[in-house]
Amino acid sequence: MNLQHWADALKSHWGITADLRRLDGEYDLNFMATGPDGTGYILKAMRPDCEAWLVEMQVQAFQHIASNTPDLPCPRVIPSSSGAAMLSLRDENGANRLCWILECLPGQCYAKVSPKSLALIHEVGAVLGGAGKALADFQHPGLERDFKWDLMRAGWIGAEIDSITDPKRQSLIREINTVFTKLEPVLAGLPKQAIHNDANDYNIMVTGELTQPRRVSGLIDLGDMCAAPRICDLAIAAAYIVLDHAAPEGALAALVAGYHSAYPLTPQEVDLIYPLLRARLAVSVVNSTLMALENPDDPYVTISQAPAWRFLETHDLHPGLLGARLRAACDMPVVEGADRVMTWLQAERGNFAPLMGEDLSEAPMGSLSVESSTWPQNPFHMPLEEAARVGEEFEDQGRIWLGYYHEPRLIYAEPAFRKGPYKASNRRTVHLAVDAFAPDFTPMFAPLDGEVFVVENRTGHLDYGGVIILRHETPAGDPFYTLYGHLDPECCDRLSPGDKIAKGAEFCRLGDHSMNGGWAPHVHFQLALTTEGIEADWPGVGDPDEMYMWRAICPNPAALLNLPDDKCHYTPTNKDEIRQGRQDHFGGNLSLTYSDPVMLVRGWKHHLFDEWGRPYLDAYNNVPHVGHAHPRIQAVAADQLKRMNSNTRYLHPAQTAFADKILSKMPDHLQVCFFVNSGTEANELALRLARAHTGAKGMVTPDHGYHGNTTGAIAVSAYKFNKPGGVGKADWVELVEVADDYRGSFIRDDPDRAQKFADLVDPAIKALQERGQGIAGFIAETFPSVGGQIIPPKGYLPAVYEKIRAAGGICIADEVQTGLGRLGDYYFGFEHQGASPDIVVMGKPIGNGHPLGVLVTTREIAESFNNGIEFFSTFGGSTLSCRMGKEVLDIVDDEGLQENARSMGADLIAGLKALETKHACVGDIRGMGLFLGLELINADGSEATQICSYVKNRMRDHRILIGSEGPKDNILKIRPPLTIDAEGVEMILASLDSVLSEVVLP
Repeated sequence: MNLQHWADALKSHWGITADLRRLDGEYDLNFMATGPDGTGYILKAMRPDCEAWLVEMQVQAFQHIASNTPDLPCPRVIPSSSGAAMLSLRDENGANRLCWILECLPGQCYAKVSPKSLALIHEVGAVLGGAGKALADFQHPGLERDFKWDLMRAGWIGAEIDSITDPKRQSLIREINTVFTKLEPVLAGLPKQAIHNDANDYNIMVTGELTQPRRVSGLIDLGDMCAAPRICDLAIAAAYIVLDHAAPEGALAALVAGYHSAYPLTPQEVDLIYPLLRARLAVSVVNSTLMALENPDDPYVTISQAPAWRFLETHDLHPGLLGARLRAACDMPVVEGADRVMTWLQAERGNFAPLMGEDLSEAPMGSLSVESSTWPQNPFHMPLEEAARVGEEFEDQGRIWLGYYHEPRLIYAEPAFRKGPYKASNRRTVHLAVDAFAPDFTPMFAPLDGEVFVVENRTGHLDYGGVIILRHETPAGDPFYTLYGHLDPECCDRLSPGDKIAKGAEFCRLGDHSMNGGWAPHVHFQLALTTEGIEADWPGVGDPDEMYMWRAICPNPAALLNLPDDKCHYTPTNKDEIRQGRQDHFGGNLSLTYSDPVMLVRGWKHHLFDEWGRPYLDAYNNVPHVGHAHPRIQAVAADQLKRMNSNTRYLHPAQTAFADKILSKMPDHLQVCFFVNSGTEANELALRLARAHTGAKGMVTPDHGYHGNTTGAIAVSAYKFNKPGGVGKADWVELVEVADDYRGSFIRDDPDRAQKFADLVDPAIKALQERGQGIAGFIAETFPSVGGQIIPPKGYLPAVYEKIRAAGGICIADEVQTGLGRLGDYYFGFEHQGASPDIVVMGKPIGNGHPLGVLVTTREIAESFNNGIEFFSTFGGSTLSCRMGKEVLDIVDDEGLQENARSMGADLIAGLKALETKHACVGDIRGMGLFLGLELINADGSEATQICSYVKNRMRDHRILIGSEGPKDNILKIRPPLTIDAEGVEMILASLDSVLSEVVLP
């Protein structure tokens, strides 16, 4: 291909000087032309036999869109110097080609974009709807073309089904074609208009990379446009949107809702989308099969079928339930007549027979929500003995109390409620009914006339037990349904489907826990406007991210209880209001993690839950060292607070028991404990001890360290004082380079790097001595955490300590981040180094969330500090704190959590190193146990701050909480509670692999 020939043509006929690059094209020549100023154009030289009407139609359609909807992201046609939109030019072989130019829109094709979020898909739908609306009055004779990609003519595949030799696949395509044939008269009755007809994932352009928002920047290529019902256009786009999407139903709903927002659909059209989507995919696979027969040596033809077959063969979506979802996404009645049913129920409120045989208007409400309730203790397993006691705190001598509709709960704990392989996968939590708790065997009465639709005994663990579904009709003949769950299954012996139940008739009674699925006696009372797709397993709980659908299918049944909706409807705390309140009442330098912060209200082990009950794997928070909400920690706190809570001015055995436990983990020379409120206070105290013992003030510390937020601690925390707006380095502090053998002055191939890093302390000591500060000591995070999860080369700390002691100073090991078994092979980081500190500081993990810090030192240093002035920390060493701290250390031992940190950490490191070889943006994996860092880099090896921010936020989207650190904030920090298990490790690695695959280095 002679690019210069076409560059000359571009210059001659359009006056555009540009460099050309050939683009893909099935039949035509397409070139990307870039001018000297960076302006881009698309030069299209059609195939020699291309008819002029095809180009004219596209040109006029683009011009029509630009005129009607100038803000729509479609390319503009660039006229030639003569003003013509299209020219006939000879190619280098002398053949005439119709040539025209479009502006080049920014971005990349949707097919290459990750992630394909629901928000982006909604925008794709809105742009397609906008284009459809703009083209509604566009006319051109070429639109009435007869070709295989006109979805109205999809029936052509019926004669070609035998080309598919696999019997199962042949049967599947035959079924799709049969459905389409039945729909043809409906389709033919819809109005036709000009449609794009090929909004595939290569004809949609998207801008935005990494942390930038993804936005639709272009809808291109009108080469397949034709006249058809507009719903064909949406169905064709939908056929591409769902392919290989992790949540195809949600993606489809987002697309349809977006289209509807720009170009409102009718319910009839919405109901056609799914069968037309399948018909389009059937056309695609049949066509590619025929092409493969014609081109048996072209493997791409077969490969291109794979995504369509994957969808058709693995997603057996119920068309009725999917139709209800799509209608709900468009704020339409989920089935015909649903709106009339709701209007009738509202009008009849107050006239229904009392379900429980009494007026419920004064019945109290009891909340079992994620925020208000601690049922169950373990949100991943509800034992029967616990389920039988649910709500006992609301029991009032048998008085009926009600549970909320629309309430997110954690009592739905079993794997059946999960929607994925992990504990932190999406999960159904939101209650779709109103509960009435009452004594077992309380009789119930039909609120209105009905017919038994289902009666059965569901005996599974925490299932419904006895359950009845009644079918009702309004006076206008519109059907709806009510469900009554957790009944005495004796109803199964009395009732059969088709039996009539009169209004006010006693028809069932509550079961006890031995027969009602295992629950405290109550009825689950649910209203549904359709049963399509839910007949086999009527869900009583919905996914919080799908409540737009479940609220529409199963609305609040309060009217049937003669109650106002507000009484029974639960509304979780509004996260935006809490965020605004935080901004109003707290300092602006109180940070929030993630671009979309999470509001967390419950926890268990290494998982956390937000206000809607969405689970998150906690791979970041090292404070809950032995796991969130540990039962033993709860018990100790409750027990001690029932007794008393005092301080170290009084004797108590808990103080010495805690000290004995700590000292049992220490080298023999460390014999004296100081109990304080935090790691910050412990480090502040360490500075005082150093000065008291040495008589000097000067401190040496690694750069970018962090030791707390008091004045003294900040002075030795370069992470804080060196930031913009920081106070800067004090004259009694000297910084040394962090012993980072990946990015530092001495790297891993240098066998002497430990000593070389240690030698950097010498000029720091000299500088302090020359300024008259002397050397009080050296303080360092044993393994620098905020510095980037650094593991110094072995031998570094002993060499530093030797130099500091020779200068008269003492050595302080800040083990807040690394101590207490987190490292797996070592209880403390200084053990790995073979170092012997004079002071060891422990902080937040030792209290598992309770404010507690500990300093341990030598007898000699403690005596130097004992100058007659009392040391007292009001809450440091309280009886409660001492019991909490000892219990944490006991749990680490009793539950083998140090060994768990070692084994799970080894699996994590192995998996992370495999990712390092796979993803170019991963520069380094480091750490040990459950103290791990993953350094992200740009193509040139520099620190990838933006990539790190992107990955951290995307991991949150995958329901994994993870942090970032380092001077350039480019290191992912993985430090979960020590309870993390193999499933959690697998989820971290699988999700990280997926997210890193979205990062493409230039």
